[in-house]
Amino acid sequence: MDRRATLATILGQSKVKQSKHRAAPPVLTSLSPYTGAWGREQASHLLRRATFGPTKALIDAAVQNGLEVTFAQLFAEQPMLDPPVNHNNTTDPNVPVGQTWINAPYSATVNLVGYRNQSLRAWTFGLMVNEGLSIREKMTLFWHNHFSVNEINDPKFLYRYINLLRGAATGNFRQLVKDITVDPTMLRFLNGNQNTRTAPNENYARELLELFTIGKGPQAGPGDYTNYTETDVIQIARVLTGWRDRGFNTNNADVQVESFFTLTRHDLGVKQLSHRFDNVNIPNMAENEYAHLVDIIFQKDEVARFICRKLYRWFVYYDISAATEAEVIEPMAQILIANNYNIRPALEALLRSEHFFDILSIGPMIKSPMDFVVGAFRQFAIPYSPLIARRYTAWFSLIRLTIPMQMEYFNPPSVAGWNAYYQEPGFYRIWINAATLGPRSRFTDTLATTGFVYNTVRHVVNVLELVQTVSDPFDPVVLIREWSEWLYPQPLAENQLTYLKEVLLPGLPDYEWTLEYNDYLNSPNDVNLRQAVETKLRNLLKAMLSLPEYYLS
Repeated sequence: MDRRATLATILGQSKVKQSKHRAAPPVLTSLSPYTGAWGREQASHLLRRATFGPTKALIDAAVQNGLEVTFAQLFAEQPMLDPPVNHNNTTDPNVPVGQTWINAPYSATVNLVGYRNQSLRAWTFGLMVNEGLSIREKMTLFWHNHFSVNEINDPKFLYRYINLLRGAATGNFRQLVKDITVDPTMLRFLNGNQNTRTAPNENYARELLELFTIGKGPQAGPGDYTNYTETDVIQIARVLTGWRDRGFNTNNADVQVESFFTLTRHDLGVKQLSHRFDNVNIPNMAENEYAHLVDIIFQKDEVARFICRKLYRWFVYYDISAATEAEVIEPMAQILIANNYNIRPALEALLRSEHFFDILSIGPMIKSPMDFVVGAFRQFAIPYSPLIARRYTAWFSLIRLTIPMQMEYFNPPSVAGWNAYYQEPGFYRIWINAATLGPRSRFTDTLATTGFVYNTVRHVVNVLELVQTVSDPFDPVVLIREWSEWLYPQPLAENQLTYLKEVLLPGLPDYEWTLEYNDYLNSPNDVNLRQAVETKLRNLLKAMLSLPEYYLS
């Protein structure tokens, strides 16, 4: 697929021709540091990919601060934030309203799982939408897609799992693999808690190799996948025997969520891996054996290439050509290896590279539902109620808007994560289909016009405040151009700008907007003048959010 293709055909929009972007130079496939211009286009591109929906203020600050300061802020260590709380449940006998439930037991008489699940999801939306200039939440979602779990109906387990990923966002990949291997949620999800010496379970062993660390590689023979063999799956399952979880849905205040090792359930024998891992023998090391295994797997450089390809598809583009493999993925992998598998140096090299800022890397990615919804609420700086019950109710309702768009936090469709990041040949295009297009368009239409109302609080774009961010709000051409530069990854074509001006001023000359907006500013309490200006701006914004370019990042 041509990177310059937009979604006009998919969206069925024929009234506006696709934008004609400026002629593209040859693709720069190098991981060499970018040394070109640093302006709004480059800052917007970086922040769109590394965060959810940057505001105009964040983009302006990034342009002003420069590339070096912006990167330092993106990757700066962030404190772990306060945990989710009981926001409105007065029947919880163990947790008063306003206090956290993450270590509190459940109840034999009251169903507490439901409200705590809502609280967890609301809190997660709040973290994403309120995050400043930081890559942490984007990386947390990346790891959630990579170490995918679903249908774990205990929010205490899920809280521990997602905070493990959040704390390791740009940290050490090897250590994260060790930690996730014995994480209580993962033990339950892939049946590691049922893996014993007398009944070995291969589920986690298989995914550890195929999805989490090294990947299959081309089929080399029966049971041989180039990077590992079926023998390795069997032997690794033996290595991982003996681990269990504790605390799932417990009503006992003395039992906490944790994993633990039981020696009597562990296979004490020597495990021999295949020629793919140099026929290495793993002796009995009891509770330390799993960590030794991970160290063995990470001796293979293909682990670095595997995770770098996934980072590339998450932040840059799904198609990895031979040139990209040689000039971007391989040097990125070598940076990862040289830095002991710490993610930050390799990821920062990718996001600082000529390749990332190449014109052909700007704008070809279709936004995920999380980028689409969270990004919009961040972009427009939608305010929320100061009352915690109302705020959590709104956040829970808003994060659920991504479900009909086929992306639900804490519930990817499979252990492989969301299809758009691995399923060939569609990749990102999978996000746009007959089932998801309607929810996307209804979302942007509602956000731009009537807004979403929860507990009497309306969550809608304040267009009268938004127009004041324009350098010359009296000029309709300047207004449309500046909003376009902010909302879209690439400049619109002239015919698109003309179409948008017709939406703002149907059949009227430009000066009519100047006069009407000036009249409103002179009499801001005049309801008729206010509504006339606001209606025009809402119609314009609705049209802008419906263009194919808004679906792109």
